[in-house]
Amino acid sequence: MRVALLYPEVYDMARFRERRREFPPFGVLYLASVLEGAGHEAVVLQIRPDHLTLDLRGFDAVGFSVASSATYGFMTAARASSQISEGTLVMVGGVHANFYPNDALRDFGADVVCEGESEETILEVLDRAVGGGPVRGVAGTRWIEDGEIRHGPPRVLMRDIDQLPLPARHLLPVEDVVMSDRLAGRDVDMAHVMFSRGCPFPCSFCAAGQTRIQYRSGASARAELSDLIDRYGVGGFAIVDDNFVVNKRKVADICDAVADLDLAWSALSRVDTVNRALLKTMAASGCIEIKYGVESGSEQLLRAMRKNTTRDQIKAAFAATADAGIGAKAFIIHGYPGENRQTTDETISLLGELGPSLTRVSLFRFTPLPGTQVYADPARHGLRGLHTQPDWDGDWSKFHIHHNDRHWWGSPEDWAELDDSYRRLRGFIEDHWGAQG
Repeated sequence: MRVALLYPEVYDMARFRERRREFPPFGVLYLASVLEGAGHEAVVLQIRPDHLTLDLRGFDAVGFSVASSATYGFMTAARASSQISEGTLVMVGGVHANFYPNDALRDFGADVVCEGESEETILEVLDRAVGGGPVRGVAGTRWIEDGEIRHGPPRVLMRDIDQLPLPARHLLPVEDVVMSDRLAGRDVDMAHVMFSRGCPFPCSFCAAGQTRIQYRSGASARAELSDLIDRYGVGGFAIVDDNFVVNKRKVADICDAVADLDLAWSALSRVDTVNRALLKTMAASGCIEIKYGVESGSEQLLRAMRKNTTRDQIKAAFAATADAGIGAKAFIIHGYPGENRQTTDETISLLGELGPSLTRVSLFRFTPLPGTQVYADPARHGLRGLHTQPDWDGDWSKFHIHHNDRHWWGSPEDWAELDDSYRRLRGFIEDHWGAQG
């Protein structure tokens, strides 16, 4: 079958509104590789807000990947305006579809929604389509039958994600694969990779796709990096996993396997999952930066977020990271329900205490992301403007985390205090670390 996989263009609006490309659409790239391995022809197509109408009449199947809720609006618009032949199998999946599969099924007029890991699911769906039978009953799918939404059994997570082929980067322009100035501020050609899936931690602001973490082996990671060196001549890589440093043994295995490739790299971590021995192992394998989800200097807010880390843990992790010779970047979220002048002052004081062990900072304003715990309980947090509420305005783009100044909760007085506090925090960060992404 000839299959089109559509994904949304998403700009990284960090560095305070500087438009930069995001990392490649790994979801559709893995699906494309699996399809090619099974003998199907896969084409990867980008949907942009200013280019929504595509001629898809030459395809046997079309899959819409909704990578974030912020892109849901223009992805459904693309479905409505694009030309698709009658009888073409229409599929939808991705982050938003995982959280709200029934809505996605209806809004896309899809034959099937694929939930969760879809590499095995999509092959079974296409096998049924090729055989001329109804695309119903496949594990991990939903469909409409006799006017009602039905679903198959849950899809069991793969035990071994090493079995997956490498993502089909060859289907993208080189400039969407290899980037410069995206690795800890260094001017080095680099690529993005995924070495694990999932995150087991319960942070209430995070829309993690799955709570069980799966790791690739060191041998698998080395094979992908060797391929990136051979194909593109990269000098570094960034691991974009939700939370790479969870299982210390698995992380050390990957580090040992790639150490002699002489690549600089970065990854994301919590502050309470690293230790000095692991940090030195990471540094020896080329790690130059760890991006820590610090979120706040207020332990009250950290508890409310279900982050459940402490100021002492944060300071210890940054000190150990600096001692290992690795740069440490902090992600900060400002404006979670309950934020005020005092909690902002606590964040400013923590950043000051981290001193030279803190090399970069990315500041985000709180956005209640669909699919998160905080989004699911708006009454408790006083949230408004959500798609589950009667006054929903239909604007999905407001759930973009990189350009958001909306008043999501509280009174006008709360917002005035919050806005003033944010500007003080942002000014402090820019004065000490510059306008960084």
